[in-house]
Amino acid sequence: MLGFWVACLPFTALLCFPYALLTGNVMLLYRVGMWCAYTGVWLAGVRLELVGLEKLDVRKTAYIFMANHTSNLDPPLLIPKIPGRTSVMAKQEVFDYPILGYAMRMVSIVPVDRGNREAGIAAVQAAKRVVEQGISMTIFIEGKRSYDGKLLPFKKGPFYLAMECGAPIVPITIVGSHYVMPKKRFAIKPGKVMAIFHEPVDPKQFSDRDALMLAVREKINAGLPSELREEAASASAS
Repeated sequence: MLGFWVACLPFTALLCFPYALLTGNVMLLYRVGMWCAYTGVWLAGVRLELVGLEKLDVRKTAYIFMANHTSNLDPPLLIPKIPGRTSVMAKQEVFDYPILGYAMRMVSIVPVDRGNREAGIAAVQAAKRVVEQGISMTIFIEGKRSYDGKLLPFKKGPFYLAMECGAPIVPITIVGSHYVMPKKRFAIKPGKVMAIFHEPVDPKQFSDRDALMLAVREKINAGLPSELREEAASASAS
């Protein structure tokens, strides 16, 4: 997987990146990047099954996709399969790499400084501007990977984002990535991962952020295998 990604870098840097700079059109860079990301994981023997994607119409709506997170494979598996174009929130440190950081800004990826509250607020506002451009956002809502595949507490900032911009939230349950590459393991075990797209949740139907967060948590939790599922999402959320 890593070898394939390294092999893709010269093509991306020498062709796609200059094309984006000259034309201002980032779609070639975006599509090639997404293809490289997913193909690398596919070559490692991991297969992704998508469930429920037919519920969405990205031609008319920019969504906020919120998924659980148990493996480093989650982003390169899921994000390329998000329909249309999506942005993500990424650690501020990644943007310090000269070419990579510039390319990430070009495709509207939002930097986040997790240790700085003011920077976090600025990131929410930046994400709002992205959604208002008609670009979906994909967020791994726990903010870090789970050790055992069970849900961790959710970050609150993305729910502020959803209530401010009014974009529907699509809860996503990722099942299986914990087994093919769990946290703190470098090796990948070939296998199947499933991404379940649940019915969109309309933030306008909720009076406060906590109620919205609970509704999203319950949907993601419902898609987990029984041995990983919370008995009551409300108990964990509280």
